[in-house]
Amino acid sequence: MMSRQAFLCSLGSLYLSLLFIFLLMDVYARPANNSVLKEKAGDSKDENEILPPDHLNGVKMEMDGHLNKEFHQEVFLGKEMEEFEEDSEPRRNRKKLMVIFSKVDINNDKKISAKEMQRWIMEKTDEHFQEAVEENKMHFRAVDPDGDGHVSWDEYKIKFLASKGFNEKEIAEKIKNNEELKIDEETQEVLDNLKDRWYQADNPPPDLLLTEEEFLSFLHPEHSRGMLQFMVKEIIRDLDQDGDKKLTLSEFISLPVGTVENQQAQDIDDDWVKDRRKEFQEVIDANHDGIVTMEELEEYMDPMNEHNALNEARQMIAVADENQNHHLELEEILKYSEYFTGSKLMDYARNVHEEF
Repeated sequence: MMSRQAFLCSLGSLYLSLLFIFLLMDVYARPANNSVLKEKAGDSKDENEILPPDHLNGVKMEMDGHLNKEFHQEVFLGKEMEEFEEDSEPRRNRKKLMVIFSKVDINNDKKISAKEMQRWIMEKTDEHFQEAVEENKMHFRAVDPDGDGHVSWDEYKIKFLASKGFNEKEIAEKIKNNEELKIDEETQEVLDNLKDRWYQADNPPPDLLLTEEEFLSFLHPEHSRGMLQFMVKEIIRDLDQDGDKKLTLSEFISLPVGTVENQQAQDIDDDWVKDRRKEFQEVIDANHDGIVTMEELEEYMDPMNEHNALNEARQMIAVADENQNHHLELEEILKYSEYFTGSKLMDYARNVHEEF
């Protein structure tokens, strides 16, 4: 017969096991967002320099298939986005926002039209493009130490594994001698995906050597039509459940949401599904036939698509257009500042006229 002490120990072990299982269920219940996870993990600076980022500024969808929650702020603020921080002084942010308003309002009629907003969105998107080009120059030098203007797959592979904690000299020697590398399964999977991207970025004639321009396409697929198409294929591959290379609404909203443990978590999941449903039905599915093709997704993902920019301008105006005149006045932008800048301005109405 089991003693009381043994019974209590057994009961305690069972409790810990159940607790561990519940914690795992809660972790896997959340929609996976690799870009968020990487931020929390605190990737090394070197790794960030040579790894294609999950998040691309001014692109509506992340590399992992999640919607870009900061898209509106990125295409409205451009490089000035960092200046609008949550802890910034509201009065100073109001003045910055008023300056931006005057720049968007090119005909100085004290209101912003959809065409004016479209022009501004294209201008700010181009800013993100130019910023990526400048950063790429620095990143390319990091992986091209001999400065010959070309980077081989092996050179990149060595730098990538070094950023993961492997000994760079040992790895280089083993690759040179065609020796087997002892790499964990997760790192090998990342390497395989990166090699696919490398092949795609290698313009004809393929030589597995990337120039600075090709390396830009590797890190920032939004700069290349061919790489943009490759990114679309990857996203559809991840979301397409029946293999028809198209997306239905149910496929688009059925990333692993799973079972949740409390009402707060359920609300988060519901909001996530609601956002994706709205984006699918109102924006991505251009002909509203309930199916998103690769072509439709490519048009949606293309940050320099002028038609998309005009649609985006109209949607942004509709969010804050309280007087329904299809334009934005300064007061409206100030009132809905959190949507445009991520920063909530207090007492906007009381201060706007005295600062104008």
